[in-house]
Amino acid sequence: MLHQLLTISHHVARITLHNPPANVINMSLLKELDGVLNEVEQDDYVRAMIITGSGRFFCAGADIHELTRLNTVHAGTEFALQGQALLNRFERCNKPIVAAINGTCVGGGLELALACHIRLAAEHATFALPEIRLGLIPGFGGTQRLSRVVGASKAAEMILTGETIAAGDALAIGLVSRVVSSHELYAQSETTVALMTACGAPAVEAALHAIRGGLDIPLSEGLAREAELFGALCTTAEKQKALRAFVEKRRPRMVETEV
Repeated sequence: MLHQLLTISHHVARITLHNPPANVINMSLLKELDGVLNEVEQDDYVRAMIITGSGRFFCAGADIHELTRLNTVHAGTEFALQGQALLNRFERCNKPIVAAINGTCVGGGLELALACHIRLAAEHATFALPEIRLGLIPGFGGTQRLSRVVGASKAAEMILTGETIAAGDALAIGLVSRVVSSHELYAQSETTVALMTACGAPAVEAALHAIRGGLDIPLSEGLAREAELFGALCTTAEKQKALRAFVEKRRPRMVETEV
């Protein structure tokens, strides 16, 4: 049974998690997402991705039945490493990924969203890392990415209490970049990725590389990387097209119009 739905059009891959009723993450879903990511990364037509959930949930985290079977150090560690490896791939993808968070986003679901480059939320969405209440901690990168996004203090509060926060609070702490009404969420996501696909692919890829890579190195190294990437872009045809269009006061055509 497929736990995700993939559609591709207008240079955008759209992934919908579909594992009713709560879109929980299990080993099957991890393998499917890995395969989908392989397909999308190798497809030069795709310039950006949107990931969302079906129904009322974005993703309710790990399958509780699979968690109950993790009774050894080795099994638990391997499960965490497999999830981390997949989410690392999402984070390091050279194509921007927008998480359109349509509802409940907790546990592994929030960890998945944290690995995406931009997070948009419906106004009724909720967020939590409740693993502490199960005698566990987040294992798919939540203890590391959340603190980098919202700061160590707020991350510690969310992880150590397991409490749920609303979309408005998620916006206030920078967990998401925008909150919109439920019926506007997908349209807003499409608008966001359309702005990206209208730009030159080399510049988008370089920006992602600079932003994500810079989080793990000193500022001086990040600045050096930025300068190197900036210099490389100065030789691209896309840069020449964009500057020419700017001077001529028209919109550059970075991708071919679809028929």
